[in-house]
Amino acid sequence: MLLEDKLHISYLPTAEELPHTDDVPVDSELQDKISQLLDIILNFIWADRSDWFFGKDMGWYYDPDQPYIAPDGFLCLGVPRVKGTNLRLSYVSWEERGVVPIFALEIVSKTPGGEYKRKKNIYAQQGVLYYTIYAPLRTRKRRLYIYRLHRGQYELLPDNPVWMPEVGLGIGTERGTYQGISREWLYWYDDRGQRYATPDELLARYRQLFGELPRI
Repeated sequence: MLLEDKLHISYLPTAEELPHTDDVPVDSELQDKISQLLDIILNFIWADRSDWFFGKDMGWYYDPDQPYIAPDGFLCLGVPRVKGTNLRLSYVSWEERGVVPIFALEIVSKTPGGEYKRKKNIYAQQGVLYYTIYAPLRTRKRRLYIYRLHRGQYELLPDNPVWMPEVGLGIGTERGTYQGISREWLYWYDDRGQRYATPDELLARYRQLFGELPRI
């Protein structure tokens, strides 16, 4: 049964009633920082918008009959950026007018955990338009896979970065600095293929122009 049909059922569990943690930590510090950086940049470039939500390692309930899935990052459009004073415990599609993420990200550590098959199939079945897999520790194999959903199947997009017109952002990798760490990071890009700056880079530009930040 599709979620649209289940929305007509008289009772569906709420976010408060559903488990919102399985007590399993994120796989590594690097994985955490990669999704954190995307969230920070997004909060800066879309600061004047309130119609989006970016979840990080948060449970997404897409079907009341299935357990949640927890992408390392996912972006939803057309939903409140902030929901209540206590924010979201989980992202529950039937409490968000049926809105599913338009973009999902999985960051692979040393050992894949279903990102290339099981999770990929779930995202395709639920209609996630763009799916990105990033394996930052790989040295010999391809690290970045960006897919777009077409007729129910994911098609690999060859470019890096990839412009996602339905999202209004591009996604790709490039070497840069975040929290003093210089390495390849995953970034958002504009429609000209120019990446958005990190907080470190914006601070460095400010200091170059105006000196140190004023003290409060």
